[in-house]
Amino acid sequence: MAVTTPEPTKQADGRVGRRIENYAAFWQKDLTKETTEDSENRLTNYVDVINGYYDGATSLYEYGWGTSFHFSRYFKGEAFYQALARHEHYLAFKMNLKPGMRVLDVGCGIGGPAREIVQFSDARVVGLNNNDYQVGRARKLTAEAGLSDRLSYVVGDFMKLAEQFGENSFDAVYAIEATVHAPSWQGVYGEIMKVLKPGGVFGVYEWCMTDKWDPSIPSHKEVAHAIEIGNGIPVMRPLREARQAILDVGFEIEHEEDLADRPDPIPWYYPLEGDIRKAQTMWDMFTVWRMSSSGKFVTHHGLWFIEKLGLVPKGTWEVGETLKIAGDALVASGREKLFTPMYLVVSRKPAQN
Repeated sequence: MAVTTPEPTKQADGRVGRRIENYAAFWQKDLTKETTEDSENRLTNYVDVINGYYDGATSLYEYGWGTSFHFSRYFKGEAFYQALARHEHYLAFKMNLKPGMRVLDVGCGIGGPAREIVQFSDARVVGLNNNDYQVGRARKLTAEAGLSDRLSYVVGDFMKLAEQFGENSFDAVYAIEATVHAPSWQGVYGEIMKVLKPGGVFGVYEWCMTDKWDPSIPSHKEVAHAIEIGNGIPVMRPLREARQAILDVGFEIEHEEDLADRPDPIPWYYPLEGDIRKAQTMWDMFTVWRMSSSGKFVTHHGLWFIEKLGLVPKGTWEVGETLKIAGDALVASGREKLFTPMYLVVSRKPAQN
């Protein structure tokens, strides 16, 4: 199903309404009928897929999740936002980020993780994002936090990093649940390799289907497509391909682990289950409630109403509906260990001889 995007007209905040309206058309309405042609079309048009999704979903993410658009592990009694911050700190710790290092955040969202990492490590971070609306939000929130002297943002394509920054430009690069959007892991990891200085470190939390996932099983293939449409991902790929891509472009792996495979009593997907009895603190009950049946009902009708009033771009409601598909698929695949949002790899670019 070929999809073409009309010439976009940007709103003042950077969002493009036509791009949002066109987003869901990149998938078959019946996900069981998805074909290789559909996947290839999304890979070819990855910029439109990603931007159509985030133009519509960013405000919903902020409402439901905060400013750090990623998952994390949880300990008993640990607050939701505390867990997200700890997940970010853990990556910075494993990468050994230090004061004064020049660091690139690939796919920085609205800058939540970058603001935490700057304060945790005292490194200087550049956030890269191809979505104008998210970069605008990131700059505003960073200025409000008083961090603009150490943290900046640029609009750019993670498949063209060397073209934008030049080779050997950064001491470290990290990506938190972002490079899954790339049309190929070899391509984006190869660009990261180019912009790293010799001896530089690359850390990533990658979204992958696990080795238990078998695309020849119809239910496995369908859950992967549900994750794709609900998260703006051209195509989901298995973990072994991520690992091989990192090695293929020349990185030396120093540490790797699927953190979702740890025997944690509280699973990473628990906030998506919508069971307020599982909320770890009183303050987290509202976050969990948003994913409950009543929370989804309120969001569904409230979003439809404000879209009709013209308070959000046309197409936002439909993108919101895909988020519900994603939530169910992430919980189901998480329970079955078919998917992980936290395959952690810390690797290094070889030093020059």
